[in-house]
Amino acid sequence: MSTHAPDLSNQSEHVLGADGEFHITDEPVDLSVYHFEDWIAYGFFWTLAATVFYQFFTRYAMNDSASWTEEISRYLLICTVFVGASCSVRKNTHIHVDIFYRFLPAPLTRVLSTLVDLLRIVFFTYMVYLTYALMGKIGRQQMSIIDWPIGLIYSVVLFGFVLMAFRAVTTAVKHWRQGFSVLERPEFAGSEEA
Repeated sequence: MSTHAPDLSNQSEHVLGADGEFHITDEPVDLSVYHFEDWIAYGFFWTLAATVFYQFFTRYAMNDSASWTEEISRYLLICTVFVGASCSVRKNTHIHVDIFYRFLPAPLTRVLSTLVDLLRIVFFTYMVYLTYALMGKIGRQQMSIIDWPIGLIYSVVLFGFVLMAFRAVTTAVKHWRQGFSVLERPEFAGSEEA
């Protein structure tokens, strides 16, 4: 049985350093890719996680479930979804069907993708209006268990729709300037450059 030292002549292909030790360097963390709505959704998510953990702990460890956690966790999930959806609008990663764009002529796909951008702006703007109208009708009603107005939750939903409408406008402008959208070129899906 022979033991021999590894060949370290080509360092670009090896993970061991000249001293025979494993060396790795992490890439620097770039937090600039996250926008303020990402951090708000992140805060709602971890508040939700803490609430669900508290609910689990009081129910199964203490055998005395906290009654407020069920309702609050539901509302926190709603807040997480509506603020987080604006992140998807900004990144243009909502679910879409792009199979038709592969078979249609390029000028027609350009028109269709512009129409999709415009319809998305109209939809989110209309949702802002509907949410605001709903807040006027039921916003002062109290939550079931906690004596807080239900309008607090609807205000977060309204904030999410306002962000979605704003991000839909900025995304449409970006698509117009660059001359294509991810519907036409799906290889750019999820990248904020596209």
